[in-house]
Amino acid sequence: QVKLVESGGESVQAGGSLRLSCVASGDLENSYCMGWYRQAPGKEREGVATIHRDGGPTYTTAVEGRFTISKDNAKNTLYLEMNSLKPEDTALYYCAITGEYGGAWSTGDTVGCNGVDAWGQGTQVTVSS
Repeated sequence: QVKLVESGGESVQAGGSLRLSCVASGDLENSYCMGWYRQAPGKEREGVATIHRDGGPTYTTAVEGRFTISKDNAKNTLYLEMNSLKPEDTALYYCAITGEYGGAWSTGDTVGCNGVDAWGQGTQVTVSS
C-alpha cells in the first residue's frame, strides 16, 4: 500500500501563506483522484481540494480563489498552496489518494475522492488573528 507523508504545516498569522506537501511512497500516476482534506477541532473531516485524471482541480467554496492544489508526478508529490489564510482555516490537514479505479465528486460546497486507498498522518495548520 502506498504511504503518504505530509509536511509544511505551521502556525501563521491571518493573511499569511503556506505550502503543504504530501510525498507518496508509490507512483501517483496510478491514482485516479488525489485530494486534501482537513479536520478542525470538534468538526468532521471535510474535503478541501481534489485533482483527478478526468478533470481539473476542484475546491470547496470556503477556499476557492485562495488555495491551489497541484501535483508533481516526477516527485510523487501532491501540493496545496494556501494564501490569504484565515483563522477558520485552522485544522489538521490530510492528503489522500485513490487507486486506479477510484472516483471524485463535488457538490456546490464540498469535494472529495471516492474509494480512498491511503491517508497521510496529517500536518497541523494554525492561523492566528
